Amino acid sequence: MRDALGMSGAELGQRLGISQQRVAALEQAEMQFSIQLDTLDRVAGALNCHLVYALVPRTSLTEAVEAQARSRATQILRRATHHSRLENQARSDGIDARIEDLAEDLADRRGLWSPSDD
Repeated sequence: MRDALGMSGAELGQRLGISQQRVAALEQAEMQFSIQLDTLDRVAGALNCHLVYALVPRTSLTEAVEAQARSRATQILRRATHHSRLENQARSDGIDARIEDLAEDLADRRGLWSPSDD
C-alpha cells in the first residue's frame, strides 16, 4: 500500500514516529505473517487505510460441515462394522445410505469437530 501511494519508508516512519529501518522491519514482519495486528492497524491508520481482518472459508460452511459429518459417520460405522465382524455379525449392505443418514444426524450436533475416539 505504501508503494502504491508513492510514500517512502521514511515518510511512513515520520507518520508513525519510528525510523525508516523500523518501517522496513515491520514490512518484513508483515511478509512473514509475524506482525501483530495492533501494529498493522497503526500502520494502516498512518496510510489512511482501514485494517480488514477476515477468515475466508475455502468451501461453503455447509459443505465443510457436511464433509466433516460424513467423515465422522464413516469412522463410527466402520468401527461398528469391525466389531460386528469380530462377532460374526457383519452386514455391509446399505453402508453408504447408513453413512449418509448418520452424517445428517451428526451435522446438527455439537462435538462434530472434536477429535475422534479411535
